Amino acid sequence: MRVTHGAQGSIKPGALLSAHARSMCSIMSVDAALNAEDHFLLMNMSLESVATHRGYNIWLPGVGIAAVYALIIAVGLVGNATLMKTCLLVKSMRTVPNLFLSSLALGDLLLLVTCAPVDASRYLVDEWLFGRVGCKLIPFIQLTSVGVSVFTLTALSADRYKAIVKPLDVQTSTVGICVRAVAIWLLSLSLAVPEAVFSDLHTYSIAHTNETFVTCGPYPQAGHLHPRIHSTASFVIFYVGPLLTISVYYVFIARSLIQSSKDLPEEGHQHLKKQMKSRKRLAKTVLVFVGLFAVCWLPSHVIYLYRSYHYDQADTSLGHFIASVSARILAFTNSCVNPFALYLMSKSFSKHFSKQILCCRSGPQPRSQSSRSTNITSV
Repeated sequence: MRVTHGAQGSIKPGALLSAHARSMCSIMSVDAALNAEDHFLLMNMSLESVATHRGYNIWLPGVGIAAVYALIIAVGLVGNATLMKTCLLVKSMRTVPNLFLSSLALGDLLLLVTCAPVDASRYLVDEWLFGRVGCKLIPFIQLTSVGVSVFTLTALSADRYKAIVKPLDVQTSTVGICVRAVAIWLLSLSLAVPEAVFSDLHTYSIAHTNETFVTCGPYPQAGHLHPRIHSTASFVIFYVGPLLTISVYYVFIARSLIQSSKDLPEEGHQHLKKQMKSRKRLAKTVLVFVGLFAVCWLPSHVIYLYRSYHYDQADTSLGHFIASVSARILAFTNSCVNPFALYLMSKSFSKHFSKQILCCRSGPQPRSQSSRSTNITSV
């Protein structure tokens, strides 16, 4: 089915709403957006799935989707809050990587608390509930959080590069780490400013039903150029660019580790062997976080790019609808998996994490070694 105008907006669960409305209150304004036509397809299959509550049309299957969001939010809040508490309050856990991970967890918490509930609400009611201020603020917060995530992973990769390839250049100052973390937040906030400036509410009409609806969009709805620029810039700045940078770092890290393994004597030098093993383990941990980010965010970027370059065409297939929902959920899932990935990969973190979860008051923490390398590599 072809429609007269493509617009980005929130899901419209009303049974009569069949306009090509792409949702914009999506993660980082990546239009992992769902078609109202996709929804209309489902409504034709089951019109009785619409109920009315306090003046809103509620799409009953959307309750199940919202329940998945609620689970992600709950798990993410517990995991990220506990990670921050563990890394900041346990003296032996205050290492360079863990301070960066705390900043990463804070960004994930921000996304889960503010943006995930807004995204979930689009599957439940047929109106944009958050006004013009929400339309500007929510995309701004979303893009900031994603920027913090990907740029922090880049900084962690750079830190691993320095620790392994150029260990003599490594700085362990807590102040220096905090400055870098703040700089990442400021950069992310700056890159998100256009979202707040250009996002606004737009009113659209449905020709064959004479209905109108208000939705939030990230740019003026005129022509094909804006969505193509927006989707391509998002993909390059917040996905391709950082991942390419991280890949370069890890190429040098791999080369250094391979060379060090060849040069290391087979006997003796137990301290060097232990240090090398610790560095390899932490490099793998950071690489796992990067891999999770890449996998979780790729579907959202692909769908947004596809829709931006096919702006006048609406894909009404059930498969496209399911893919869109899955992409959105997968992207939000990235904000809750890091603490549990770290739990599985780090014995020291898992021990302290479990104590924090159980709310048990632990005894005196073992004194951190003063070794320069230990402070750099332990997790």
